Amino acid sequence: MDERQALSSFAALSQETRLAIVRALVVAGPEGLAAGVIAERMGVSATNVSFHLKELERSGLISQRRESRSIIYSASYEALADLIKFLMEDCCAGHPTIRKHVERADDCCIPADEGEVVA
Repeated sequence: MDERQALSSFAALSQETRLAIVRALVVAGPEGLAAGVIAERMGVSATNVSFHLKELERSGLISQRRESRSIIYSASYEALADLIKFLMEDCCAGHPTIRKHVERADDCCIPADEGEVVA
């Protein structure tokens, strides 16, 4: 990810409703959510959510697909991962304490086996 793309992503996330939308879509998984469901969960009008969804899609953080009469939005996990990597690229500078936290962050999405809690 280059700096220009990172700035676009951060700009899109710097608004409360858009950040909440991305977080809801991350939780929803690859199945995503219909625009109407997103509007209802966010407590905003369809017009308002449409504006926010367009900004997030323009930044590359979410994508859309048509299913019958609905437009389904999903988080772009690759773009979100690239944004996190962009932030973390230069942070460690070889410092062991910081590196430990960055490396541990890779475990965040690994499902727990048989009730095991992933910290």
